[in-house]
Amino acid sequence: MKYTCPMHPEIVQDHPGRCPKCGMDLVPAEQMKKKDAQTMPHDMAMDHAKSAMGPLTVKKITFGIGGMHCASCVLLNEQAIKEVKGVQDASVNFALRQASVSFDEAVTNEKAIHEAVTNAGYRVEDMGGMDHSMRHANEKKEVEGIKRTAVWAIVLAGITAILAMANIRFGISVAGIDASVITQMVLSAIVIFGFGREFHIGMIRNLRRLRADMDTLVSIGTIAAFAWSVYGLAAGRMDSYFETGAVVTALILLGRYFEAKSRGAAGEAVEKLMQLGAKSAQVLRDGKEREIPIADVVVGDILRIRPGEKIPVDGEVVSGGTSIDESMLTGESMPVGKGVHDAVFGATLNVSGSFDMKATKIGSETMLAQIVQMVSDAQTQKAPIERLADKISSVFVPIVLTLAAATFVIWFFVTHNIAESVTSAVAVLVVACPCALGLATPTAIMVGTGEGARRGVLIKNGSSLEKGKKIDVVIFDKTGTLTEGKPEVTDIIVASGIAEEHLLALAAGVESFSEHPLARAVMDEAKKKHLAPLAISGFSNIAGKGIEGIAGGKRVAVGSIHFILEQNIPLGSLEKDITRLQSEAKTILAIIEGEDLIGVLAVADAVKSDAAAAIKALKRIGIKTMMITGDNEATAQAVARTLDIDDVIAHVMPQDKALEIKKLQAQGSKVAFVGDGINDAPALVQADLGIAMGTGTDIAIEAGDIVLVKGSPMKVVEAITLSQRTFRTIRQNLFWAFFYNVAAIPLAALGFLNPMIAATAMAASSVSVVGNSLRIRHKKIVTT
Repeated sequence: MKYTCPMHPEIVQDHPGRCPKCGMDLVPAEQMKKKDAQTMPHDMAMDHAKSAMGPLTVKKITFGIGGMHCASCVLLNEQAIKEVKGVQDASVNFALRQASVSFDEAVTNEKAIHEAVTNAGYRVEDMGGMDHSMRHANEKKEVEGIKRTAVWAIVLAGITAILAMANIRFGISVAGIDASVITQMVLSAIVIFGFGREFHIGMIRNLRRLRADMDTLVSIGTIAAFAWSVYGLAAGRMDSYFETGAVVTALILLGRYFEAKSRGAAGEAVEKLMQLGAKSAQVLRDGKEREIPIADVVVGDILRIRPGEKIPVDGEVVSGGTSIDESMLTGESMPVGKGVHDAVFGATLNVSGSFDMKATKIGSETMLAQIVQMVSDAQTQKAPIERLADKISSVFVPIVLTLAAATFVIWFFVTHNIAESVTSAVAVLVVACPCALGLATPTAIMVGTGEGARRGVLIKNGSSLEKGKKIDVVIFDKTGTLTEGKPEVTDIIVASGIAEEHLLALAAGVESFSEHPLARAVMDEAKKKHLAPLAISGFSNIAGKGIEGIAGGKRVAVGSIHFILEQNIPLGSLEKDITRLQSEAKTILAIIEGEDLIGVLAVADAVKSDAAAAIKALKRIGIKTMMITGDNEATAQAVARTLDIDDVIAHVMPQDKALEIKKLQAQGSKVAFVGDGINDAPALVQADLGIAMGTGTDIAIEAGDIVLVKGSPMKVVEAITLSQRTFRTIRQNLFWAFFYNVAAIPLAALGFLNPMIAATAMAASSVSVVGNSLRIRHKKIVTT
């Protein structure tokens, strides 16, 4: 077989590989002439690669970044990288601690990009020698470190606050100062400059680039409170505000711990994807069958697959026939019949029948590997959410610094009193301390996520709440999301003179020899109606068509309508019912006894009981509903009609799901995607909001932003409503916190607020922010 490049057809070779000119996958030359439906997954992967490559001189690299501790670090690194001449795009992912950079090789190189990160104060980390498990272990270790820092900061700040607010004195003086105040100063210094050192480091980094963010606010506010207190002691004043800086630092560190605790799920998602593949394969070499590790399989190997085994790699059936459960890749609710020359994909499950296959794609070329790469790419490329608080602080901080300096100058010019001038200037800084701004987001997030957990809606982090603020389109996967995800008998139609019980018992007797999901549906229906399967002998399987045996001396068979027609058995009076059931996109099982068709069973994937109500509720709040599925058009349209869904996209592969979401996003839509299968992972991370059903696979749950524990479609409505309400609360908190500063700073500058009153006012603003956040818990979420 000859292989060629889609972009450079002059490249032809006898084995698969990559094009030496552009690096794209080579494909069979025959495939370039006539594209078959079975090759669509690979074609879509190539299209994805083409669109991602851009001009041939553009290179894309991914590398780790160490030392990032907050969303501000993401923005700082992106800015530093984008300033390198020749860089076309840069995206830094905080959850993965990775940067994805596209640059023109003719203008710059990797070394220059790495130097930009290093010069910004961060570390470049090589990911090549570290697998996903090691990376996840390191992330867990880092979160534990952040937790210890936050806990100790809370303890020491709490002691400081108790000593200060209760005005406790030890009665022991050091240089004329009570030991209690000395203790407050020492503990406050440990919290502010020790545990909170990352804020001050961040401020210095930002100052180098003439930027300001929450780090700048926290650093200036806490240092100002501490410095004024030290100044007061040196000047012989007894009032101090050591607890102010310590408590602010501790509270914000606690918030960052909760944020750090929720990240890392993205890395777990990729790790679990990698674990889905088979670990070994039965290969036929030199006329002998032997088991080898999956890594030793080469293109062209003949592999033997038995019932119940995972398919090791992508390939083509060369002998035998079977049914394969491809739901983890395609979302198809029913196993797919396979015969000679049909394509099969690695990590899918062989349901029934043994067959031999030829390996055509291995390693990174397989469909599973492509999905793993797509999930990683989508996670890395997704732009980080811009924090509204950072936007405010980037303007607010320079203004506060200017006002504080101006206050000092004006007061000194008017009074010629340094103490009064310093007092008023520090009052401005203390009253502007970002306690309320710092609490505005984390308190609302903590209350929102807590309320969600109570309702069975697990919200992974604050970013997930923010993503739901402007959702206007919800796309549902069909199988396992809107439907139960398993076939059930929905209709039993019998010919004249045939008892329904006899038909079902006969069908159950034949199907009792099969492990096919359709067979289990028939057996479950017979069990539900307390019918014992009839005894069957001489069982045989007709791959992809049906099964047959002997009962009461007569030949009996259960198969597809196509199987019946092949044997020239008339449909008779059942033809009208069969046509109706087919129009409803139900799978028809025909039952033959002797030479007669005695009845049919209709099997379908039942719709979840609250799916229709969920669709109706979403429409009522102005959200468009769509369904996307790997099932055929007829099945998809039948479900859509039942649920009154606005739009349907059927018969799609995993790459298509993410692509369809991208199309909607390009049109300006904010998309939420709801799914539960392995094939849904790329779409879940591509969507503005990924909602995973808790009844689904681990990888879907890990890839989603929100997990619905009960797997109920109605929970989607609750999740979006809760997300929007929480984000509105965050905006309210930020507004009132900022309004407090706008109102209080002039009063401090004019001398109406001394630092103590300013600190009290700051505390009051924080209490109001927390109180407003708690309202989330008490407001009822209406879904009906």
